[in-house]
Amino acid sequence: MRIGQLAQACGVSRDTLRFYEERGLIRSHRLANGYRDYDRETAQLVAFIRTAQQLGFSLNEIGSNVQALWAAPDPDRAVEALLRDKLALVEQRLADLQALRAALQQRLTLACPLRPELPAASAGPR
Repeated sequence: MRIGQLAQACGVSRDTLRFYEERGLIRSHRLANGYRDYDRETAQLVAFIRTAQQLGFSLNEIGSNVQALWAAPDPDRAVEALLRDKLALVEQRLADLQALRAALQQRLTLACPLRPELPAASAGPR
């Protein structure tokens, strides 16, 4: 399958496919005339890459996991494990953002919001 056919089948641009290939995410074979030729399975791989990106995986994460997923004896379980790890990361980020939000809201109640917080004065001798 040539690059234009693959691009159309996957709903991506040729530049996207070239970029994926430069990053080592997909592979092509060069024909005698220099044209790229892709295996039919590459369309499935591109769909996987696009879905993973939509789920928040970076291309680096995808690249480091894709070979292991294809080689896994049970790819469904391997993908499930990756999704669980990503979900845990997202939940941690949400907790961090909620803590940041609370800190910002608390700072807005201060006369000088950027002044470092001082410990409460102790009720010791004067």
